[in-house]
Amino acid sequence: MRTVGVEEELLLVDPRTGEPQALSSAVMARAARADVAEETFEKEFHDQQLEFATHPRADMEELGAEIVRCRKVAALLAADTGATVAALATSPLPVTPTVGMGSRYRWMADEFGLPAQEQLACGCHIHVSVESDDEGAAVLDRIGPWLSVLSALSGNSPFWQGADSLYSSYRSRVWLRWPMAGPTGLFGSAAEYHRRVADMVATGVVRDEGMVYYDARISAKFPTVEIRVADVCLDAAAATLIATLARGLVETAAREWRAGTEPLGHSVDLLRLAAWRAARSGLDERLLHPVSMRPEPADDVVRALLEHVGEALDSCGDAERARTGVAKLLLHGNGARVQRRLLDETGSLGAVVTECARRTQA
Repeated sequence: MRTVGVEEELLLVDPRTGEPQALSSAVMARAARADVAEETFEKEFHDQQLEFATHPRADMEELGAEIVRCRKVAALLAADTGATVAALATSPLPVTPTVGMGSRYRWMADEFGLPAQEQLACGCHIHVSVESDDEGAAVLDRIGPWLSVLSALSGNSPFWQGADSLYSSYRSRVWLRWPMAGPTGLFGSAAEYHRRVADMVATGVVRDEGMVYYDARISAKFPTVEIRVADVCLDAAAATLIATLARGLVETAAREWRAGTEPLGHSVDLLRLAAWRAARSGLDERLLHPVSMRPEPADDVVRALLEHVGEALDSCGDAERARTGVAKLLLHGNGARVQRRLLDETGSLGAVVTECARRTQA
């Protein structure tokens, strides 16, 4: 059974006002004193962020439990610095982000200028194991049209600099300011994948392979495909659901490859439009169906994803858990809908953040 690992980026915020706090160095120092495993928590691009990574897990219940545990540990570490953590993909409140002091981050800030300075955004990256780079490239060719549905399910960034963006996932729009980010065309082979990545690095626009920010890529560090389209989810259960569906997509794509089933082959133009539609609408309007690339009700498109990965979910014992999780999301909404509802109830973006911080640790 394929293993899955999750990387989550969290916002560090004031527990009273909800304002982002540039305290990642202090939190990491506290983690070192507390003898927290170094591979669990890391600094991110901005000082207002903290990242953690789970271990690879084959059991989704165990993965979900580890996500919950890591979030609680992150909150405890942040509390010692006077902050807390919130699983929000963008800050609802206005913020002037500060870039971390690492040489890599400083190079990016100097090279890309204002977009890099402004881009305080928190994602959820999902690593699913593959047997080889050849399998990985085949998987990338076949999962691309379905990634927009994961984006719609995970949308958790409706607010930007104190205003409603009108998007479910504004983080994904901000992310596309990077010139090396976004959907990809067909690779056809691992050799072609690596050739294209090498060509990108050779331009000098990116420093290395790790800076190639495809929506999904073959990991340069692990024997995995890394899916990078999801917002960090407000609830740990939603993050676990996205990871479950991601494994289903990878397993389904690998089976199609072995059976000789050709990829859908949609153009990058259409994939970009599907991603935009998912970012704008979330689960509240229409999405582009991954097969036809025509608009259909979001509920129907999400159910099409469930059907597409149904056999893979069954073989992993994840089918019932996935169906239940999807039903809850469709009923109650993704994080973006929850945030807007909280604003309607409280009238305060600060109150939205503090309540989301509480839910992050639930």
